[in-house]
Formats: sequence, structure tokens, C-alpha cells
Amino acid sequence: MQATGRQAVSAVSRSPMAALLIVGLGTSVVPLDSAVNIGFPAIVAHFALPIPMIQWIVIAYVLTQTALMLTFGRAGDMLGYRRIFLIGTGVIAVAFVACALAPSYAALLAARFLQGIGAGLILSCGPALATSLFPEAMRTRILGTYMMMFGIGFALGPTVFGVLVDRFGWSAVFSFRAPLAFVAFLLAWTLPRQPRGERERFDTAGGVLLAAGLSFLLLTLNRLWPPGLLTVLFAVLAAASFVLFHRQERRAPQPIIDFAFFGRAGFTLVNVMNVVINVAAFAIMLLAPFYLSRIPGLSLPQAGLLLGLSPLGIVLAAPVAGRVTGRIPPRVVALVGCALSAAGLCGISLAGAPAGIPLLAGSMLVQGFGLGLFQVAYFDIVTAVIPARNRGVAGALGMATRTIGTVTGATVLMLVFQSLQAAGIGFTAAFQATFRIAAALPVALILADLARGWRAGEN
Repeated sequence: MQATGRQAVSAVSRSPMAALLIVGLGTSVVPLDSAVNIGFPAIVAHFALPIPMIQWIVIAYVLTQTALMLTFGRAGDMLGYRRIFLIGTGVIAVAFVACALAPSYAALLAARFLQGIGAGLILSCGPALATSLFPEAMRTRILGTYMMMFGIGFALGPTVFGVLVDRFGWSAVFSFRAPLAFVAFLLAWTLPRQPRGERERFDTAGGVLLAAGLSFLLLTLNRLWPPGLLTVLFAVLAAASFVLFHRQERRAPQPIIDFAFFGRAGFTLVNVMNVVINVAAFAIMLLAPFYLSRIPGLSLPQAGLLLGLSPLGIVLAAPVAGRVTGRIPPRVVALVGCALSAAGLCGISLAGAPAGIPLLAGSMLVQGFGLGLFQVAYFDIVTAVIPARNRGVAGALGMATRTIGTVTGATVLMLVFQSLQAAGIGFTAAFQATFRIAAALPVALILADLARGWRAGEN
């Protein structure tokens, strides 16, 4: 029996595809957090909370994850991606149990903080670990497969867990993910061992300043409306932290991220594009649920299926992008993704009645497909520019800019929508106008790229 176990471990170690599936399983528990929003009403009722307090469920998790991701990516480059991934799956499994069993709201927030640490560890090294299992020539295709698995988790969140919350209560969004994370933790021990990076001194001061800057940035976005003294204070602290971080990195022998990469206009632009396209994309998860709730006769499971069409588009596009990017310059694939995303968002803005559900569904699918194309092309560009020895930082940069875009979208797009309604425009008109504004963002990215004259293949 013991020999059989060793043979199974050896088989996994020899099979890169089996190892990739393990990485995908461990990664999928993170995008499944899209289900937490479904449990908000039940959490508010269970802990007898004022509704505004529920925002800290999101802030405690997203702020922690984003603030630490680049630092964890650098740690992965130094200590090995497998090791960081193992720690991440173990931490997040414990966090899920702690969330589900939380006796108070304060305990739940503390558990969400722990969950953010686990998610940051997993996402910081997930792309680097996945690509390290295969030859460098297969990098783009593997990135496409990895993003497909990420998209599957995102798509299943609101659809599957809506049923579980209805059946088992709010804790289901955490308790049902704990076994998945624990299995991923156990299977991750079978992943091929990787040599540590070169012995380098970790830039602790840079890590602290980066975490502070990202934390204050997210808090600024959260307090953007209505603005107040705290908004200004957080903005000043964020700016000061980033300035100090930049100075620290320029003089550090082994910086967390080398700012020389951002001296390339194409590299800087593609990172800005990743933020902005995710700002636009979040319009769906932010406003579409309110639109769907107003359609007579549309059940909650049906609404969940409709919301799952955008991430389904990502799932369908990611492997396609992974295959074509080897033959088509990633910059072109990224621009096509922006165009499709804009078309999908524009299509959603035209849906104004129950009869428009087919248009709404098709537009969500097109938008998700465009986003999937862009994400794979973006990761391919970033991982091609940043040296392979810093692949953890490259992957973490991609995930961090994505999250910043999502958080920005949640604040800015809601502000736009509420301002339109305050101006006396009805719900449907404000909904449509907000989506047209969101659609304009990817179009602006295309124009900015063309105006800069970014040559094919230039990064």
C-alpha cells in the first residue's frame, strides 16, 4: 500500500499536466470568493449588523490580498513557487474553517484577513508555478490554461453557491471551499520540487512600503464617495508610501520590482490597460444584478446563470488566446480583446426590457470572451519582459493590477450610476448610460495604444 502511494506521487511528479491541474484546483478556491456577495444578506441578519458594515467583509480580504501579493511574488522567486503555493493553500484552508465557525463579526473579519493572506500567497505564485512545469516555449499556452481554470472558479461562484447558501446558510460560501483547499494542499506536496532562487537579501523595507501604499490606495478608493478628511489622509499616505517605495527600490541591491521595466512605454501602458479594462468589466458584477432583479419572473438561479456568462466567456477565450498568441503578436490579441469587451458592454447598454435578455446574455458572453483574450495576452507580455527568475513578481503584478481595477470599478462606476440617478434619470436610463461609459474605456485604451504607435512585438 505504501509503495502504491509512492508510485502515485511519482506519477504526479512526472506528469506536468496532472501538476497543472493541482495548481488549478488550488487557485480556483480564490475566484470562488465571488460567491461571498450572495451571502451578504444572511451575514447581516446573522450578526445583526447595519448594512454598511458588510463592506468590511470585502475590504479585509481584498486589501490584505492586494497589499501583500507583489511581496509574496518576490518571496516565491527567492524561496521557490511550490513552497509559497503550499503555504497559501494551507493558510486558506484554515481560514475557510475559521470563517465558517466565526462566533462574532470581529472573528469573521479576522478570518477574512487570514483568507486574504492565503489568497495573496496562492495568486502571487500560481502563474509562475504553472509555467515552470513546462518548457518555456509552451508558456503562453499554459498561461491560457491557467486563466481558463481561474475563470471556471469565477463562473461557478455565483451559480453554485447561490444554491448552497439557500440550503445551508451564509457559512456555506466558506465551509464548502475548505475541503477543496485542503485537498489542493495535500496534492501540492506531490508537485515537483524546485530549486531555490539565488541567495539574495529580501527587501523588507520595500515590502512594508509597498504594502502600506497599496493598502492606503484601496482605502482611498473605498472612501472616494462621499469624500472627506479620511479620503484626503489616505490619499496622502498612499502617495507618500509609493514615493518612498520608489526611492527604496532604486537603491536596493535586490528590489522587489525593478522600475527599469516601466521605462518601456509599452510595458507601462499594458499594465495601465489591465487596470482600466477591469474597471470597465466590473460594471457587470456591480450593476447587472440590480437590473436582473427588476425583470418579472426571472428567478434567482436564472439570474445567477446569466451573471455566469461573462466569466464563461473568459473560460472559452483563455485557451484560444493561449494558442493564437504564439502566432499572432500578443499586442494584437490584447487589442482584439479590448474591442470585444467594448462591444459586449455596449450591447448590455442596449438591453432595456425583458425581451432584451438574449441580447444581454450574448453581450455578457462577448464581453467575457474579450476580457479572456486580453488577460492571456497581458500575462504573456509581462512574463516576456520580466526575466524568468522573477516570474513570481510578474504573475503577482498581473493579479494585483487586476484587483486594483476591480476595486476602482466598484467605486467609480457606482459613483457614476448614483450621480446619474441623482440628476433625475430613471434606473434603466442610468444603467444604460453607465454601461456606455464603461464601454468607452476599452475603446480609449485602443486609441491610446494606436496613438503611441506601439509596434507589433514591442513590449
